[in-house]
Amino acid sequence: MMRFEYYAPTTLAETAAILARFDGQAKILAGGTDLLVEIKENIRRPAGVVNIKKIPGLNGLSYNDTSGLTIGALSTVRAVETSPLVQQRYAGLAQAARELGSIQVRNRATVAGNICRASPSADTPPPLIADDASVTIFNPAGERTVPLTQFFTGPGQTVLAPNEILLAITAPPPPPHTGKAYLKHGRRRAMELATVGVAVTLTLDGDVCRQIRLVLGAVAPTPIRATEAEALLNGAPLDDARIEQAARAAMAQARPISDVRASADYRREMVGVLTRRAIRQALAQARDSI
Repeated sequence: MMRFEYYAPTTLAETAAILARFDGQAKILAGGTDLLVEIKENIRRPAGVVNIKKIPGLNGLSYNDTSGLTIGALSTVRAVETSPLVQQRYAGLAQAARELGSIQVRNRATVAGNICRASPSADTPPPLIADDASVTIFNPAGERTVPLTQFFTGPGQTVLAPNEILLAITAPPPPPHTGKAYLKHGRRRAMELATVGVAVTLTLDGDVCRQIRLVLGAVAPTPIRATEAEALLNGAPLDDARIEQAARAAMAQARPISDVRASADYRREMVGVLTRRAIRQALAQARDSI
C-alpha cells in the first residue's frame, strides 16, 4: 500500500480547500467499502484521503410530500433498504439497496459513494434515475444541482470537479398510481455485481401509461434511459404486445460489452427479459394503488 496523507475536516469549506490543494489526487472517504479495498490492492493510489464523517448535516434520510426523498451523503445503503418510507414510495430503490453487496457492506456503504464511484454496474443509479433524482453538490462558489442523468460522464467518471463534494440525493414525490421496480441479473444470487440491471418507474391514468422512465444498468459506459422504449409506452395501454415492442427497443438501445461476467449478446438478451419483467412488476404495483 502506498502512503497517503489523511484528513478529517469538520466543515465543507475546509474539505473543499483540501481537495483543491491535491487537484484531483485526493479521495473522499465516506463508507470506504470500495476505496479502502482498492487502496490496499493498489488499484487506487491517492495522495490524500479526506474523511467527511465529522462534517455535521450530511447524515440524514427524510421525506415530505413537497420535496420528496432526500438522502444525505453519509446515509448508508442499509438505512435506505430498511426505511419504510423508501419501501412504500421508492420500491425500486429499496430493491436495489437489498441487492447491493452483503449486509455488512450495506451497513457501511453510502448511497452517495455508490453513485460517485460511477461504476456502470452500480445498483442504486438506475432506480434513482428512473425516479428522476438529482444531486446537490457543494462548491466553494456555491451549491449546484445536477440531474442524475447528467452526473455520469463515463466509467468511474462524473461531473464533480476536484474541489466539489456531493451533499445529497433528492427524488421528487411519486404521483398517485405509480409503480416501480428494479431487477438485477448476475451469476450469483447475492454479493454479485450486476450483469444487467433494469429499473422502471411508471404512472397510470386509468389503463393508459401516463409516464414511464426505463433505465438500463451495466450495458453501457453509464446508466442509460431506454428512451425509444419509453416512447412506445407513453400514452398507450400496457398490453403484452406493446411491452414486447418496448423490450426489443431497449435491447436495441443497449450498448453492452463482453467481459468475464457475460458476452455482449447475452447481456442484450437479458435486457429484453428484465425489461418485460420490470414493466409488468411496476404495472402490477401501480394497479394495486388505484
